[in-house]
Amino acid sequence: MLLIAYVLIAAAFGFAISIGAHYTGACMGMPYAAGAIRPGRALLLMAPLALLGAVFASGAVETTVGHGILLSSRVALGLALAIIVSALALTSAYNFLTLPTSTIQILVFSAVGAGFAAGIGIDWGTIGTLLVVWASAPFAAFALGYVVVRVADRMRPPGPRARDLAHAAVVGLVGVGAAASFAMGANDVSNASGAFVMTGLLGLMLAGLVGGVGLALGVLTWGRPLLKAVAFDLVQLDARMAISAQLAQSIVILVAVAFGFFTSMNQALVGAMIGTGMARRHRTVLWKTVRGVLTGWALGPVSGAALGYGVVLAFRATHLLA
Repeated sequence: MLLIAYVLIAAAFGFAISIGAHYTGACMGMPYAAGAIRPGRALLLMAPLALLGAVFASGAVETTVGHGILLSSRVALGLALAIIVSALALTSAYNFLTLPTSTIQILVFSAVGAGFAAGIGIDWGTIGTLLVVWASAPFAAFALGYVVVRVADRMRPPGPRARDLAHAAVVGLVGVGAAASFAMGANDVSNASGAFVMTGLLGLMLAGLVGGVGLALGVLTWGRPLLKAVAFDLVQLDARMAISAQLAQSIVILVAVAFGFFTSMNQALVGAMIGTGMARRHRTVLWKTVRGVLTGWALGPVSGAALGYGVVLAFRATHLLA
């Protein structure tokens, strides 16, 4: 059992590193691509903010993952390991295939599939609420992105100096990237650290700290190649649209986190980007790419449940799970 505990900690920490690297594009990709910040500085800004979000704002979401999905007061170490292995394997595979799936949805449905295989009840009330949140978040971000761009366009001061506009754009882009980095830490750390909570290995804050260190390490080590890995080909953005989209993304994520639920950073960002495009008469939205994104998202929950179920059966066959 002690060996399984060590393997679980290593796997969850490795998953946190992967998550941190994966979301550099969703958080700091826009300010970097717009030339508002250099890549090294972007990562140095993002890493501590993600850690702070993980430590101080993730408790409610970790409680949901740890105690709100499976109807068990304490999950066996082997079962938690099966969930993490399934989510990590699928996330890595979809990253390799460049399919824009949601890590959160993969994790939750890996837990559902594993619970089925282990004969543990599923809290369908939590699952239903999460489905509503996941379905609503892109539309909420769409609406916010649309409104913010429309308001910003109307409030543009007459005849401003180009230098003032450029400075405001830099500050705005970096500011919303920083907000998104904090939101990512709060929203996504439980994908990895929730395993510590469901098994009783660590308390909420310590679990967030361990997972947050993994996120920060992933940002700083493997984050640079993925910094531009965000769906820039969905919408042709100017600086004001980019600021509006990332601001809408951050607001939607942090509101969900405040209520103990987590949702996809990328789905919220894509919804917000489409909203900003529609505010500019929808000619900037590339709908063919949007359909490809939706197809990728549909694969995550189904494959997560199937692999979670299969990994538990494999663990039982090798006596890693009683």
